[in-house]
Amino acid sequence: MEAKVKRILIADDEPDILEIVGYNLTKEGYEVFTAKDGNEAIEQAKKLNPDLIILDIMMPKKTGMEVCAILRTQPMFEKTMIIFLTALSDEASQIKGLEIGADDYVNKPISPKVLISRVNALFRRANNHASDSKTIIIDNISIDPVKFMVTIDGNDVVLAKKEFELLHLLASRPGRVFLRNEILSQVWGNEVIVGDRTIDVHIRKIRQKMGIECITTVKGVGYKFDQ
Repeated sequence: MEAKVKRILIADDEPDILEIVGYNLTKEGYEVFTAKDGNEAIEQAKKLNPDLIILDIMMPKKTGMEVCAILRTQPMFEKTMIIFLTALSDEASQIKGLEIGADDYVNKPISPKVLISRVNALFRRANNHASDSKTIIIDNISIDPVKFMVTIDGNDVVLAKKEFELLHLLASRPGRVFLRNEILSQVWGNEVIVGDRTIDVHIRKIRQKMGIECITTVKGVGYKFDQ
């Protein structure tokens, strides 16, 4: 059966960027839609249910950060991939974007080749994650990668997309220490440049939301899920 063409929504208030990025992604075989501000991005996302959304951070009406935060609260967008386009290169802005649910970011001025490389890498990682669909059950904890659902003693725990992927990775091999570079590669991908602090922030949020100490820090090495 022929694979479904992936839908990509691009939201940016610069017509030239919409045209250039849209042209290159269409040439790559993707089905492309556009929006010119934050409100239109939300409307189009709800209407189209795209596989990937590319958001400019500095948009009128609603910023890319605000759009991402709103979409991530809705179940239909739990698995939707999101890339930020940004002229902000400081680490704090990048970490904030990843914390609220972005999968990657691309700096402006945009290189179409770099953007396409990042988009293709995200879809490859999504396919790899989809193939590992077995629910993990450890004591009173259940981790369902199909529904992106974590339960403890039957109570749901809501995690952000990257928090879930990080927890799922660690829990897939209880007791095994995952190196920091290994975590970055498998959760964020080799082409996404994030620092150690990003992992630490996500681990802290997982611990807070789950309310239990199920992840151990191995100082100077990485993290492990306790058996």
